[in-house]
Amino acid sequence: MERLISLLGLGVLIAIAWALSTDRRRFPVRLVVWGVALQFILCLLVLGLPALGVPGPLRFVFVAANNAINATIDFTLEGSRFIFGDLLDSQKFGFIFAVQVLPTIIFIGALMSVLYHIGIMQKITHVFAVVMQKTMKTSGAETLAAAANVFVGQTEAPLVIKPFVKGMTRSELLCVMIGGMANTAGGVMAAYVGLLRDRMPDIAGHLLTASVLSAPAALLITKVMMPEITKPETYGRIPKESTKSEHANSIDAAASGALDGLTLAANVAAMLIAFIAFIALFNAVIGGFGNLIGFSEWGAAITPDVLSKGQTPTLSLQLILGWIFAPIAWVIGIPSHEIMAAGALLGEKTILNEFVAYVHLSELSDQLSDRSFILLSYALSGFANFASIAIQIGGIGPLAPERRPDLARLGIRALIGGTLATLMTATVVGLFI
Repeated sequence: MERLISLLGLGVLIAIAWALSTDRRRFPVRLVVWGVALQFILCLLVLGLPALGVPGPLRFVFVAANNAINATIDFTLEGSRFIFGDLLDSQKFGFIFAVQVLPTIIFIGALMSVLYHIGIMQKITHVFAVVMQKTMKTSGAETLAAAANVFVGQTEAPLVIKPFVKGMTRSELLCVMIGGMANTAGGVMAAYVGLLRDRMPDIAGHLLTASVLSAPAALLITKVMMPEITKPETYGRIPKESTKSEHANSIDAAASGALDGLTLAANVAAMLIAFIAFIALFNAVIGGFGNLIGFSEWGAAITPDVLSKGQTPTLSLQLILGWIFAPIAWVIGIPSHEIMAAGALLGEKTILNEFVAYVHLSELSDQLSDRSFILLSYALSGFANFASIAIQIGGIGPLAPERRPDLARLGIRALIGGTLATLMTATVVGLFI
């Protein structure tokens, strides 16, 4: 039944994108069919049909990627142990986010910088882009940016198409923005793995699969929401991504990447401190209001156990977001008894950011079914939140200052599109697990 709901959800998400279209008469049938087909094919190859006990023929790739990411995290712990010593001993000191998770972002930043310096990532990105462009018939520039977003962040990916940003159509520009919001960067993804792998050892493979699925999903949602009305400059060809590195050698690349990773890790730490503190403040205020209206006496009937945690129910941000986003959680295939908790996480991801949502997902992991945990790991994967609008304007704008007004006008549409794309990856996976 839940798989049928996921199938319904897939149609609902496409229908929402069409309802928000700038030209509903130009529904891109071929592109939608291929966009969904590519996601189905990837899931079949990698995940197989777990419900029938049928492994995917490329399951070994999933396992290898999962092991590689987990090994990378373990390598990071060796470097962290030199700096933090016994603080890494979770049995003695408990789980300390700052020393267990944030250093991963630094090492992944250094590793990705080296891989780009020696040209490996450019080749992988190009292969992804060619497959999507040949099947979906999108322009080369927007497809290359979508492929790059699988591995790098929403402000780094547009750099691979820097010469073309100025002349992009509005639809292409929206595609770049939605692709950025529908995906996560490598270092941040590894941090999520560090949070979640104790609950599900193969979560790294799932998060990497989510990143790959989100590329065709972003292209699909974009072209439904804003169909192309003019022929793009790079239609029918993939621009050649430069392999010339700005670094003197691999050591220079590693050092530069580590510093970039340090900046990102510091930003993540500051963001979590501020946002989680604001949640506590907001909950204290509305919790007090709840006490005035006697919520603790009648609220148990509308508060699921997974949110109340067996305590007297209180009015909270998570509960309010759970009510608002519960229908979305149901549509993607979350079991009905867990949609309130899932809705709360989806709301946190959209209104605050995905890192806060993943932190709280890790806290709820023992109270959620495997299906809900996996689907939420896909649905939360992406930068689609209000802060990302400003990040993209500030990050993409300097590449073509004259397009800054377009970036600002497309911001909300990109946020909605990025959210729909990540939800789509969850619904597709929901058909297979």
